[in-house]
Amino acid sequence: MERLRMAVVGVGHLGKEHARVLAGMPDVDLIGVADVNVDQAHAVARRIGAQAFSEYWPLLNLVDAACIAVPTSLHELVAADFLRRGLHVLVEKPLAPSLQAAQNLVELADRHGAILQVGHIERFNPAFEEIQRRPLHPRYIRAERLGGFTGRSCDIGAVLDLMIHDLDLILAMVQGPVRTVDSLGINVFGGREDIASARIQFESGCVADVTASRAHPVPCRNMHIWGPEGYAGLDFAQRRVTLVQPSAEVRKNGLDPTKLDPASRACLRDELFVRHLETLTLERKNQDQLTCELRHFVDCVRAGRQPKVSGHAGRDAVALAERILAGMSRQTWTGIPAELLFSPHVDQEVA
Repeated sequence: MERLRMAVVGVGHLGKEHARVLAGMPDVDLIGVADVNVDQAHAVARRIGAQAFSEYWPLLNLVDAACIAVPTSLHELVAADFLRRGLHVLVEKPLAPSLQAAQNLVELADRHGAILQVGHIERFNPAFEEIQRRPLHPRYIRAERLGGFTGRSCDIGAVLDLMIHDLDLILAMVQGPVRTVDSLGINVFGGREDIASARIQFESGCVADVTASRAHPVPCRNMHIWGPEGYAGLDFAQRRVTLVQPSAEVRKNGLDPTKLDPASRACLRDELFVRHLETLTLERKNQDQLTCELRHFVDCVRAGRQPKVSGHAGRDAVALAERILAGMSRQTWTGIPAELLFSPHVDQEVA
């Protein structure tokens, strides 16, 4: 089998991992890596046995496909040059910093017959893949994606940096038009929004509450889903999913605690998650999401089929993110904080 010639453009925090995984694939020939940080490009290239480039344009004539992991503000510029030549591209999330830029990339890929995949890596999280196999129709979703400040992705805010993951997952599950969006953002570090919250209501009636923060002391990547079939709780960090569904007896006859005598009601409390609500917890800790994502991209390029996280899906996530950001811009703050919680000049005594 002829090996797929590939490149990685941008080998910083994420790109260097793309290069590492691709270099280990037997059907991929990683021709080179490019980065404006020449020292970083050479360091990565030495580790994986590839050629280093300070600019990406020489690679346009050397490869069949590329992974783009440059800052989001440059996604459209770099990816467009590859797509215009009919070269297949995986672009790190988000697809672009605006809906118009995302749409431009989708149209280029369609016009030139190129595969365009977006790096929404949580689609390859085994916890989410398990949910996709289950007959769950969401009616209410609550998602939290919280973490500390990393200093990366400062060209975008928390919505495009973090919340975009959950927006893509929600759109993949609900698959219907959005009716309304209410949102609020808070600036912590003096740049773009660092904490964001949104309520999304779909035409189907499903409601999703989504929160993202890059100023949180404790990391958290959870999603809770309720539907007529039951409940699912996802821990993306632990790759764990907890499923709860009514037992066959409850589905058939129902369960009304008001009709029970006190003794039976006490038993119900003790037996609720044993007899009446069946619970299953699954963990898939051994699956490497990045390897699965890149393997999927290579296989789609070879087979000429659309990836499950297509450019169209990436564009739709950006479109929803843009509506959330627009809602934030309409918020006005009134009132001035009177004082700090703690005085910066006085040591606090602990009782």
